Amino acid sequence: MALRELEFPVHTLDNHCLLAQGSTLDLETLNALIESGREDRYPESDLRRYGSVTKDTLSFLKEPPFDKIFGDPQIKTVLDTMQRVSLPLPVMEYLDYFQKSDVYTYRHLIIVYALSIIMDNALLEDKDAQYLIAKTGPSHDFGKTCTPPSVLKKKTPLTQNERAMLEHHVTAGYVIMGYYLKDADCLSAALARDHHERKDGSGYPTGIHLEDRKTEIIVVSDVYDALISKRPYRESSYDNRTALEEITKMAERGEIGWEVLQTLIGFNRAGRPHYKEVKVSIEKRGTPPAKNVYGITEE
Repeated sequence: MALRELEFPVHTLDNHCLLAQGSTLDLETLNALIESGREDRYPESDLRRYGSVTKDTLSFLKEPPFDKIFGDPQIKTVLDTMQRVSLPLPVMEYLDYFQKSDVYTYRHLIIVYALSIIMDNALLEDKDAQYLIAKTGPSHDFGKTCTPPSVLKKKTPLTQNERAMLEHHVTAGYVIMGYYLKDADCLSAALARDHHERKDGSGYPTGIHLEDRKTEIIVVSDVYDALISKRPYRESSYDNRTALEEITKMAERGEIGWEVLQTLIGFNRAGRPHYKEVKVSIEKRGTPPAKNVYGITEE
């Protein structure tokens, strides 16, 4: 992990400051923070029984295009997986926060998690690796609690400082998940930190060449749902074909691997063929939505 000075603080939902602005973040610092709370004991809650998570999951998966991706067998896989996942109560409370204050992110967390479950089952042969993703829960964007809501919901281009605030969510999520799960090396923390990294080194926060297949599944699920869902920064969403074409462009640029793309496309096709049987069309016929200010920085 590269040594970095934090541009913004990292705090918990109850405003307990974990790391102040200007703090140096490295593995030693995070381990010291974890050790400071080592004696804290939190009750755990089963994900499927927590609040309205199950009901909301079923509702979200019935919306197009997810109704075509998630047939009865896929929904059963998601629910059965959720049944086996327990997380500390303070971690679960992040879902409550987003459900009440940021429905875009709440829905996104659940959709990305459900997609990652069926994709890793199709792509990863190692059952232990499948379970590692499953037990992370819908947590990859929890660091957005450290980004001002005004930035998350802004409809016009972000300033450079606001973009830095937004990108801070990956570091914040890494610290938060490591702290509550008492493990700086756990997959939940790594997914929070690395889900905007890319295979070609073009991502953030550190520009590493992403090699972990489990994280790559989250990357593709994250981008796909962000494209086809409502967002404050554009008037309409990408249609499904155009969204898949945009992710195909990512594979063409070397940002993601072809097999993860093939897996996603396979779930979008009739009969849900195995990813090895999926041939990816490189023809681009889709039209991105107009008035999309994503990625545009205000001077």
